[in-house]
Amino acid sequence: MDAISAFIFAAAGNPLSYLMIFLFCAIDGFFPPVPSESLVVALASLVPTHGNPNPWLLGLVAGLGAFVGDNVAYMIGRGIGTDRFSWMRRKRLQHAFAWAGYELRLRPVSLILVARFVPIGRVAVNLVAGATRFPQRKFVILTSFSSLAWATYSVMIGVLAGRWFEEHHLLGMVVAVAVAIGLGILIDRIVSKVSGNTSLRK
Repeated sequence: MDAISAFIFAAAGNPLSYLMIFLFCAIDGFFPPVPSESLVVALASLVPTHGNPNPWLLGLVAGLGAFVGDNVAYMIGRGIGTDRFSWMRRKRLQHAFAWAGYELRLRPVSLILVARFVPIGRVAVNLVAGATRFPQRKFVILTSFSSLAWATYSVMIGVLAGRWFEEHHLLGMVVAVAVAIGLGILIDRIVSKVSGNTSLRK
């Protein structure tokens, strides 16, 4: 944990941190193990006490990276579908793809907007959107809105947590990340209840 916090503190004052954020957020759009939310929120939590990174620039770069990542996932789905590789044919993923395809037919706009806030869910939805030939122009417009909303939400959570725990930087960072993850799970559960179907994460 000390090594992780030291890395975050060092990155906060480094101009290259914006490039790192962009890359993390872009890769996270099609490779969910990369923890983009955690990094954005953790860096934002340092703004009240360190003054770095710039929250506006952090949000802009994170949103741009998320937008690029979501659209890369769309193009992957459009180009190779959702069953080309063995990892895609795993039962859990095929179930998620089938669910995403069903929901895209019923409520495409709300699904694409909300899925951005659920790490694994967004990858499944974006891949299926491409594979099912969801109109690309519409997808680009929707993901531009969802990426901006997601980035704003992530930065705000981090900044608020940083203000609440000004005397305990590390605790503020941990709380901010935990809240972001918890809200992602909550959004997932709400979508599941409203749609009367399975979770975005499954």
